[in-house]
Amino acid sequence: MTTRVVVVDDQQLIREGIASLLGIQDGVEVVGTAADGREAVEVALRTGPDVVLMDVRMPGMDGVAAVAALAAQLPACRVVMLTTFDDQDYVVRALQAGAAGYLLKDLPSRDLAAAVKLAHAGVLPLDPVVAARLTAAVPQRSPAVALSIRETDILRLVARGMTNREIGRELHLSEGTVKNHMSRILDRLGLRDRTQAAVYARDHGLTS
Repeated sequence: MTTRVVVVDDQQLIREGIASLLGIQDGVEVVGTAADGREAVEVALRTGPDVVLMDVRMPGMDGVAAVAALAAQLPACRVVMLTTFDDQDYVVRALQAGAAGYLLKDLPSRDLAAAVKLAHAGVLPLDPVVAARLTAAVPQRSPAVALSIRETDILRLVARGMTNREIGRELHLSEGTVKNHMSRILDRLGLRDRTQAAVYARDHGLTS
């Protein structure tokens, strides 16, 4: 399953860099870029992406306004905020406008690709800082569930057949911490066991 993405950022170097990094990830196709919210809406309506990666602060129409416009005009598209700002006001306004996730720009490209696939699958990707503050507090516009980037990493390794101990060594976590993460993953995704979790990850392109 290929996830079609539009990248929106007012800084050309960052916009092109994100698009290039995503373009070499398995299962992700960048179908357009935009420099502000208004252009983002135009490009998204023209290309019909599965996911839009949207900066928050941009001249003209900002990211929050663009999220609201896309929610109204292209409801099947998932908009994930990708920004340097973790200010609670931005986060709350973006998620209330209909954003399907909120990430910070310091995450690795592989994690960003995984988050894009999660959003396409209906799972709400949140930066750990954002998740700690807002997962339970902000109403969502859809019955999506939330996984942190760490939980996404664990789910990917489960799909590779790794045990909790092996995952712990890979991610520099204790076996008990991995077990606790797994319990939350199963609960949030409504899955019975790690076998179902592995199948879910493979079905949603989270094995790369």
